[in-house]
Amino acid sequence: MNFADRLATAIKLKKTPLIVGLDPRASRLPAEFGIDVSASPEATAAAYERFCCCIIDVVSPLVPAVKPQAAFFENLGPAGMQVLWNVVRYAQSKDLIVIMDAKRGDIGSTAEAYASAFLGSSENSAWGCDCLTVNPYLGDDSLEPFVDRCRTTDSGIFVLVRTSNPGGRMLQELVAEKQKIYSIVADHVQKLAFETKGELGYGCVGAVVGATNPEQLAILRQRMPNTIFLVPGIGAQGGTPADVADAFDDSGLGAVINSSRAIIFAHDSDEYSSTANWQAAVEMATRHTIESIAAATSAGNLV
Repeated sequence: MNFADRLATAIKLKKTPLIVGLDPRASRLPAEFGIDVSASPEATAAAYERFCCCIIDVVSPLVPAVKPQAAFFENLGPAGMQVLWNVVRYAQSKDLIVIMDAKRGDIGSTAEAYASAFLGSSENSAWGCDCLTVNPYLGDDSLEPFVDRCRTTDSGIFVLVRTSNPGGRMLQELVAEKQKIYSIVADHVQKLAFETKGELGYGCVGAVVGATNPEQLAILRQRMPNTIFLVPGIGAQGGTPADVADAFDDSGLGAVINSSRAIIFAHDSDEYSSTANWQAAVEMATRHTIESIAAATSAGNLV
């Protein structure tokens, strides 16, 4: 099945576009893990695996996908990379779509190697991920190997278009040929999305568009009708469900909304401090975020 159709099917099944980012940090793990920043990479990696698998156990009945952030695992060296692989497999065993947030980007044979490493089923890909985030700022030829891989393996990519970090404007809002650079990238991503669209009209090439830029998000939604948006930035980064309302079509499809720290570290927040344990806090935060997105956007039509 075309990746966009597969993602939409999962969203409809779970009745929400919320996805959960897996961004483990030693300093914020619940006390029961007994890990701090002085722990060895091997001990920290083992704790990350337990923590992420426990998160997956909680959220897998509630959301369509998880998004591991590769950097937090890579930071631990070989032990972390093994754990990342284990977490990917565990998430897929729970019928979750896995969006690997690794922001890869290169040209020629190097891009082909990245694409074949991450994208496709475990039978024909080392990492066996359903989807990968990709940096397009090396130019259009840097995307071609990833798009080709998506076509042959029914996988997907999310291309950085307008990111949620304040410094993104330094490059993305520069003007070239009377257009902002992110708009030029958006038009190219839309072209690729149109060329790879499935039965529901969305392509396997999506766009990362931050929730902290709601006006630009609305403009890009009109400009990119065949492109699924991956929207980070709600929760810890300051974006709200109301900020992402324009990411969706009328049926509640067209976007996935990522929340990471506000969910996986909910035990740290005053709002959920009275819950029975840290996993209960994760579940409560997930359910509240789902409800908030449904109330503020057309994603409510999925229910």
